[in-house]
Amino acid sequence: MAAETHTLIDPRKTFGQAVTDLAASDDRVVVLSADSGLSSGFGSFRERYPDRYYEFGIQEHGTTGVAAGLASTGKIPVFAAIAAFVTNRNYEAFRNDIAYMGQNVKIVGRNGGITYSDLGPTHYSLEDYAIIRMLPGVVVLSPQDPGEIREAAKAMIEHDGPVYMRIGGPSIPDLFPQAPFTIGEGRMIREGSRATVVTTGTITPEVVVAVQRLADDGIDVDLIGMPTVEPVDAALIRASAHRTGRVITVEEHYTRGGLSAAVGEALASSGIPVHAIGLPHEHIVTGTYPGLLARYALDAAGLDERIRLLVR
Repeated sequence: MAAETHTLIDPRKTFGQAVTDLAASDDRVVVLSADSGLSSGFGSFRERYPDRYYEFGIQEHGTTGVAAGLASTGKIPVFAAIAAFVTNRNYEAFRNDIAYMGQNVKIVGRNGGITYSDLGPTHYSLEDYAIIRMLPGVVVLSPQDPGEIREAAKAMIEHDGPVYMRIGGPSIPDLFPQAPFTIGEGRMIREGSRATVVTTGTITPEVVVAVQRLADDGIDVDLIGMPTVEPVDAALIRASAHRTGRVITVEEHYTRGGLSAAVGEALASSGIPVHAIGLPHEHIVTGTYPGLLARYALDAAGLDERIRLLVR
């Protein structure tokens, strides 16, 4: 993977510690677990705030209902578990109890995308951006490095309303200086003129390396990191796209319905083409995470080749 030359940090522990730190100054923050709290990084929270940590066992739907109830009493519930289980298995409760009621609940899907590689398709979440961004009023976050995870957690807690955040599982490198996170704002990682590349989430380290390889060969592109999938930073995307004339999205999600759709919607009246790089709309095989990235050309080498062909 691209991150091999960098210090790697566990995103789940980073997220859990961020929420634990935030809870020290806000006693409204409570954590809900569906037999997944420790794996989601909440061991320290459970030790420090045992009266604010609730274990429900494997029942994501019921846990979400309790989270909605807690929010109605003024609490800020944070419910983190496997991404596929808090979105797909849990969709009706998310839709009716959280989104429809506008409850101030924060649902976090860990091991997003294909990062649960060896457990196979039942544990992949490749449609979560698509289905959750269809729920009115729900913010969808996908921070790209440990610093963004910490700052996105703070922004999530401060935001008054439902939020879904996706984080990965494998350790990732720091990519950016840690800075305040504003929901709905993207970041220009590097500038170029040949195309606009928009990326999000755990795959961004691979994209950064691929784009650097292109730059080494004289192919400079705008690289935009988009840690908010809903709402996307439409103004930043449009400004870049109108300058470069070509847009490429990269995401660890199906090429339908997710970041590519959000970017396409932002550019719908522009006539500028959007090329989507992601997982094909089929059932993805099981394997190691690096092996799957290579198989589907989502590692740095594969992305280099795919982006290079599109830019040509």
